[in-house]
Amino acid sequence: MKAQIMRSFAGGLLLATSICGAVYLLGSSKTTQTAVKPSEDEMVHLLTSEGYIIHTEDEWNEAVAANTAPKENTKKETSEDVPQKEKVVYRTILSVSSGMTSIDIEKILKSTKSIDPTVHFSKEVEKRGLSNKLRPGIYQIDSGMTMEEIIAVIFK
Repeated sequence: MKAQIMRSFAGGLLLATSICGAVYLLGSSKTTQTAVKPSEDEMVHLLTSEGYIIHTEDEWNEAVAANTAPKENTKKETSEDVPQKEKVVYRTILSVSSGMTSIDIEKILKSTKSIDPTVHFSKEVEKRGLSNKLRPGIYQIDSGMTMEEIIAVIFK
């Protein structure tokens, strides 16, 4: 294109932008919307028709006080009755695809709490010479399994 045509085109764009900007900035912005505030009875009727339960502040405070009193008693009883904590077992479904490494498996197992974060799973796999024997597939791993069991399940 020639320089004169480019200048004319740029000038036209500048003029059109200036006109649009002037109309936008100087135009009337009288878009007033009046929000009608419903009365208290209308709000209660609307909420109850939607299925909500309406309580006054006094009713709510009474309900909260009634609910907190039994919980304090049960906390004392349960702490005396159950001195042992149950161990949580995390179960993970591990999907191993081709191209994954033992480092990827270690990251997944640590993020799902299947192995202890201090355990170096990939180094143990490399030490045993199993890093190239990773089997693609879907495996179920529990946090209660030992590292030997996990390696036996995932590797050939």
